[in-house]
Amino acid sequence: MTGILGALADAWAEIRVHKLRVLLSLIGIAVSVAALTAVFAFSEYQRQYQTEQSDRSGGRAATLVVSQMSEDGAPVDLDAFDARVAGAAARFDFSHAARVVQGLSVPVALPDGIVDVYARLYDPVYPQIHREELLDGRWLADADVEALAPPVIITEALWERIGRVPLAQHPTLSLAGPAGGTYQVVGVVPRQGYMDDSLRVDLLFDSYRARVDALPEGAQVQYEVWVSQSRVDEIAPVFAMDLRAGLPEGQTITVSRSDWAAQPGNVNAMATFEMVVGGIAGVILALGALSLINIQLVAMRQRVREIGVRRAFGATSGRVFVSVLLESLVATTVAGVIGIAIVVAVLRSDWVVTSMFYGIQDIPPFPMRAAMIGLIASVAVGAVAGFIPAIVALRVKVIDAIRF
Repeated sequence: MTGILGALADAWAEIRVHKLRVLLSLIGIAVSVAALTAVFAFSEYQRQYQTEQSDRSGGRAATLVVSQMSEDGAPVDLDAFDARVAGAAARFDFSHAARVVQGLSVPVALPDGIVDVYARLYDPVYPQIHREELLDGRWLADADVEALAPPVIITEALWERIGRVPLAQHPTLSLAGPAGGTYQVVGVVPRQGYMDDSLRVDLLFDSYRARVDALPEGAQVQYEVWVSQSRVDEIAPVFAMDLRAGLPEGQTITVSRSDWAAQPGNVNAMATFEMVVGGIAGVILALGALSLINIQLVAMRQRVREIGVRRAFGATSGRVFVSVLLESLVATTVAGVIGIAIVVAVLRSDWVVTSMFYGIQDIPPFPMRAAMIGLIASVAVGAVAGFIPAIVALRVKVIDAIRF
């Protein structure tokens, strides 16, 4: 232990004596380690961002989509389909099962006239399955079915068309057509991009069905069920068999996954990106290590007399080797820690992350994996950059050092 502490003290003393040379040589190492750490941290944020985007379009992992169709193209009895799926979901004790109807449009009275607006019908758990978020207000709830002025959720672009009235003032929306009436706006969905100007209104399935005799022709009705990803391969076939039991002839029910994890290519795409960009950062780090080795070798030729004097006063070969090696190792480790600290400080800023990943909902903490990779890389570079000069120092002879 005493020998190791002494070697560390010698290494730190050499760094202080040659601080300008060390500083200049380690700037590249600090930048390279910071770049390597940022690459792996960036990949974690990118993975979270892509997961959220995929969840919004296809549902969380694992989402099962249930739909029914007839072989001859005849209309499907939607009420019977609803009862069949609801009964099966109850038997399997699914906590997140939602009806969703798309392909609808409703006439909405706006200040500039009546406009056909795209509409969605769903159950309250649907936004949870799709990781949707609100700009303002609240989500729809089961109790809203009994409201005289059923609540609705609209997009930010539609909110602007009605004057962006604060939700605290209870703005309303007037719908025409079969489901016409006054609806209370209780939530606003933010834009999904800077150019998103889509007009949409979301209603509870039961609230809409209470006002119409039947869904419009062409409406796309399906069930979505969110189940455990670890058990989806086990549950999905049994669930499909239960739904098809006793199904009238000529009718078929399909059960398929719509989430991103069902596609192996989506899972591997981020790993490939991380490997490619990480390889580029590794090459930059290797170039920085080569530069440090060259500087250390040049500096070692200037320290021949110093090493010879130390050998003459009884320094062992091992002590000289370890002190030279630790000099580089300590310096690169400190440089790596500084580079990692800079990256952590930058990427922990919510403003930076939200600017890079517009619309990200759950910002993950800074990944420790990225910090550990950066630290290990800095230590490895220090070991490599210090090993060759340490070997050169071992070959210095006392008589040669005196003649130097």
